[in-house]
Order: sequence, then structure tokens, then C-alpha cells
Amino acid sequence: MTCQIDTMDPPRILTIEWEMMDKTRFFSLSMVNSFVLRGVLYPFTVIKTRLQVQRQNALYKGTFDAFVKILQYEGICGLYRGFWINTIQIASGIGYIITYEKVRHMLAIYAGINDRRIKGLIGGGCGSLVGQTVITPFDVVSQHMMILGQLKNKSTANSPVMNPLNINIYESRKSLAMTIVKEVYKKDGFRGFYRGYYASLCTYVPSSALWWMFYPVYSDALASVVPLWTSHMFIHCVGGQLSGITVAVITNPLDVIRARIQVHRMNSFSCALNTLWREEGISFLSKGLSARVIQTFFSSCFVVLGYETLKRWSVYDKYKDQIRCDDEKRGFHFVQIESPNYRYHIDLF
Repeated sequence: MTCQIDTMDPPRILTIEWEMMDKTRFFSLSMVNSFVLRGVLYPFTVIKTRLQVQRQNALYKGTFDAFVKILQYEGICGLYRGFWINTIQIASGIGYIITYEKVRHMLAIYAGINDRRIKGLIGGGCGSLVGQTVITPFDVVSQHMMILGQLKNKSTANSPVMNPLNINIYESRKSLAMTIVKEVYKKDGFRGFYRGYYASLCTYVPSSALWWMFYPVYSDALASVVPLWTSHMFIHCVGGQLSGITVAVITNPLDVIRARIQVHRMNSFSCALNTLWREEGISFLSKGLSARVIQTFFSSCFVVLGYETLKRWSVYDKYKDQIRCDDEKRGFHFVQIESPNYRYHIDLF
């Protein structure tokens, strides 16, 4: 599809590049957007984590059953246990997006790679590597907080599986996060905050890389088959959803192993895998998958929608008149959607 443009007009912009945006405005708006999105979808993170760390169906039979029981025994606060610690991870998005952008730029300039799928694959993986280095300690603390709420069910009060740090939740209610930090440090030292770090890398580096690779593939495929009047934004939102769901299914077994290592304090990837296979069999591949897919379905759509809008709001004034409108961008053109919190919308997390 071609578009006739008056030669007197400034060239139209198909892609909002990094250097075209006010970074302060973009990061500020991005963090607010991520906080709101995280608040809406965080309950699925709690449900997913509890399903992944329980042995077989010891407490919950599935996503809906977990949702009902958490509300029944713990109230709405149970669905947001560990939320404030988890939100600190938003700051790591700055390191993620800077790494992602710089790697893409270097690949284009120094390696001559212009295929956005390859650049997305490599850039997304490198960005996640930096992000995981920052957020793993907060992951460890927030996950312990998520599962401690289960102790309100008296049948699990003395379970070492549900309380691996042996914390008295009732005495520690006012400073639970600090109590967890102290116990983790007492048992394992500083290294305890990076328990499962390599498992996290094995989970989220390929997750991030694959999302950025599949996203343009799905978007282009959809653009080639839908009617020309179909909204450009709709195509990319659906492309993001399909990419997120695909990656969630592929990497869910790795996420289950990561959660077991961090919460149950297992010493290695192979140990966690052997334990899961012995206790769960082949079914461990889908533990917590439904909650993860639901979470990813909505978060991928909102992230794409939100960040495309934020990029437009953050572009410098001199470029605003050159941004193509939705109907001008139809066809096979691809507008980059940069997400500084990718790890969040694949795992919310």
C-alpha cells in the first residue's frame, strides 16, 4: 500500500524512534502506566505463584478455585500480598529499555542487522538479562509474602512447604517484608536474595527474546489477512496477545521450576526438576498456566495499547505533525512498540 504525499510536506514518520522522544516524559508516564496495569493484574501473579509452589492440588484445584479460596480466607488483601515490594521492580524497566534500545542500535550500526525480528530477539534477551539482575531479590521477597497468606488455612500452619522460612505470620504482620529479608539473610546470606537467579535467566531471557521475535511476526501476519479498514492498533494489540500467550505456554515449565527454587529454597535447577517430576509427573508443565495465560492475554494488550499511546505523547513537538495517522499506517508497515516493563507483562510476572 502506497500513500501520496505532497512534496512540500515534511516526511511522514512510520516508526517513532528512540531519539525522537522526551525520555523524562516517556519514563515518567511509563512508570505510572506500569503501576496501574500491575495493580489491575497482580492478583493473577499471586494465584499463579501459589499454584506453582503447591504440591499437586494440595490447596487449590485451579485458578478459579484459588481465587475463591483466597477471597474467602484472606479477603481482597490476600490477592495483593507482596504488592508493594513487587512494584519496586518497575524501576528496573529503565535499565531494560535502555539496554534493549542500545543493543538494537548497535546491531543496526555495527553489525548491519536490520531485520526487526532478529534485533528484537537479541535486544529483548539482553534487556531481560539486565532487568533480572536488578529485580531477582525483590522477586524472592515478594514470593515468600504471597505464599505466607496460606497459613491462615490451619491445615497448612505447620507445613514446611508453605513456610520454608518458619516465620510466624501473626507476630510479623506489621513488618513482614523486613522479617523475610532478615530470615533470608540469616539462612543464606546475601546469596539468598539471588536464589534462583540462573533459573530466572533461563525463564525470562528467552521469554523476552521470543516475545519481541513473535510480536512482529503475528502483527505482519494479521495485517496481511484482515480487511484494510481494520484498525492498526487492534492488529498490534492482538499480535501482542498472541505473542504473549505463545511465550507463556513455551516457558511455563521453566517458570514453575524458578518459583520452586526461590520459594522452596532448592539448591539447583536439576534438583527442582527431579522433585517436580517425582511429585507431579508430566502435569507440572501446566501448573499455574491458566492464570499465566489470562494474565498475559490482558497485559499484552494493555501494554501494547498503553505504550504506543505513551510514545506518541512523549514525542518531541517538532515531530508531532509528521506522525502518520492510523489509516496511513495500514498495510505491512510495522511500528515499534517499546515496553520498558516487558518482564512484567509476561509474568505479572
